[in-house]
Amino acid sequence: MPPFTATQKNAAPRKRSGAATTPGAAAPARPRGPRPARGRPTRERILDSAEKLFARRGFHGVSVRDITQDAGVDVALVNYHFGGKQALLDSVLERRSGVLNAERMQRLQACIEKAKPDPPQLDDIIDAFTHPLLNRSERGGPGWKAYFGLIAQVNNSTELGGVIMTRYFDPVVRVFVDALRDTLPDCDPRDVYWSYHFLSGALTLTFAETGRIDNLSGGLCRSSDLDSVHERLVPFVAAGFRALCDVGKARRLGTGRAAPARSPAARKAPARSAGARTVAGAGSGSDAGAGAGESRKQK
Repeated sequence: MPPFTATQKNAAPRKRSGAATTPGAAAPARPRGPRPARGRPTRERILDSAEKLFARRGFHGVSVRDITQDAGVDVALVNYHFGGKQALLDSVLERRSGVLNAERMQRLQACIEKAKPDPPQLDDIIDAFTHPLLNRSERGGPGWKAYFGLIAQVNNSTELGGVIMTRYFDPVVRVFVDALRDTLPDCDPRDVYWSYHFLSGALTLTFAETGRIDNLSGGLCRSSDLDSVHERLVPFVAAGFRALCDVGKARRLGTGRAAPARSPAARKAPARSAGARTVAGAGSGSDAGAGAGESRKQK
């Protein structure tokens, strides 16, 4: 007999695992459905990865495979849990919008109650609208930071902004606009809507955190310093609302530049929803009596 080789000498006998099988028997089938997640549930891991990657590269810059590789899951699980990439984006946005909207409404109701029987203060309304966003972006961790980066991208998209922002945020925005109109009863409704539009643009640029203000200021200001943003944003926006309202009054009284011609449709202010009137009108007995607030302080 030939001597043993090192490989033969050190080789260990193979251990059999599981039940014995007969030759030619088929292997047991794997159970269908998602695999067990390690730690964080699979669905949440997919949402976290999609949120992060969409914020960095945009909706069209990310594939489903990119998301599942980052999450460490099988590519088929996006369809299993969400039905597709667009539905996944909707789920990412919906997951945190409910939390934000609830906090905004609580803060608005609190400032309405505090101001009774007068309408709430303009600065308080704006703070109730902006504080939950800026605070969570600053202190809520990387998930919230990525979410607001994604919101900035969506709000700046002609393809997605009008549809998605309307679906997840407009119901609450309409309640805030009604509160603003109660507080500024002499303001042309167009000026209220334009003022909100400018506020939304300021928030979009803020959440993008592009670093441009860092360069412009030579490092004196930082786009990531959201505490400084919040300290300045509320008085800045409130002053803009008041200034536009004053310009509108001057136009109507003929003491300023002439107001542009209005179409028949534009002569009617957009109707206020019943639910919005209930919340926004809680600070005054009726819409007709809502003029006791901000306008009286300005006169």
